[in-house]
Amino acid sequence: MVFECQRDSFKTEFDTKVVSCKPAELETLNNGKKEKLSGYEVILEDTVLFPEGGGQPDDRGTINGVEVLRVTRRGGDAVHFVQNPLEEGIEVHEKVDWVRRFDNMQQHSGQHLITAIADNTFGFKTTSWAFSKDKCMIEMDTPNITQEQMNVIEDKCNEAIRKCTTVTPTCYEQDDEELKEIRTRGLPDDVVGQVRVINIEGIDTNMCCGTHVYNLSQLQMIKILGVEKGKKNKTNVMYVTGNRVLNYLGKCYNTERALCTALKCSPEEHVDMANKLQKSVREAQKSKTVLLREVAKYEAEKYKNNPNRENILSIHRKDGDNEYMNIIANDVGQENGVVFATVGNEKGAGLFVLSGPADLIAEVGQIGRASCRERV
Repeated sequence: MVFECQRDSFKTEFDTKVVSCKPAELETLNNGKKEKLSGYEVILEDTVLFPEGGGQPDDRGTINGVEVLRVTRRGGDAVHFVQNPLEEGIEVHEKVDWVRRFDNMQQHSGQHLITAIADNTFGFKTTSWAFSKDKCMIEMDTPNITQEQMNVIEDKCNEAIRKCTTVTPTCYEQDDEELKEIRTRGLPDDVVGQVRVINIEGIDTNMCCGTHVYNLSQLQMIKILGVEKGKKNKTNVMYVTGNRVLNYLGKCYNTERALCTALKCSPEEHVDMANKLQKSVREAQKSKTVLLREVAKYEAEKYKNNPNRENILSIHRKDGDNEYMNIIANDVGQENGVVFATVGNEKGAGLFVLSGPADLIAEVGQIGRASCRERV
């Protein structure tokens, strides 16, 4: 079924009727933790809220003022999850979260354009793509994409945007012969009704259920941020388009200003200054390691040379490490007493070393294990 949101991607409000409303649960993530929400699955006669599909996230919005938390496709139906019931048979008014919808449209149309240009120019086939909060990723079936190739793809994409290239959706019956000539990765098994095709004039024709812009000028521009090594000898292309380009540029500028203040230098000097600071940190860490070794040897000698020493040396150092503890334990020696050395923040996790005569350490170890079991 082709929904109203697919017939007119720029429509933000729509009147329709409730077909069914059934109790359901929705599993969500809240601060990284899984959470189940109780609510209702609502099916409408038609909908202007896009159900997730084709790699595009679902829309958000309202039905009669009730917030829609998820929209999924189930066969020929779009299923809307809400937390308040809606009476079956009543007329309802839908509103779309336009900021989310338009961002999804820009990123999705941008993906189609990059995919087509990369394929037409270099033969790079797209195998998948994914949204994220700040940028999007296209997985291409090639082990490597050079900077020069990225520049060519980006330039051709932006040239098509400047030419105000039209983007046209067309619907076909599933048995239409024309569909055999159209690029696709296959249709889902539960597709019902007509098949929708997106045509970017002179560039690409591709089956797709998602919402798209009507003209590439509505993308404003595309920026390919870079590439990363993907799975199975593939390459991931990271990109932003539309309003995300402006947001990304704004974040970069704010970060640049903050670095200028922190590093007390111009943007052109940031890399050199960061390298100098890293070198200073490495040298300081090296000096600290040498000093810790000397301190550890001093603590061990002080203990051994104390005629009134106790049979156990208990020592803690917040900035110590494994080597610090081991030097103390080895220099004191098992024959000279028990060493209980600890390192780390007193309020957080830390490390310890317990060293001494074998029989005594075995007895203390049993006590320690018992204590740990009690705490657990």
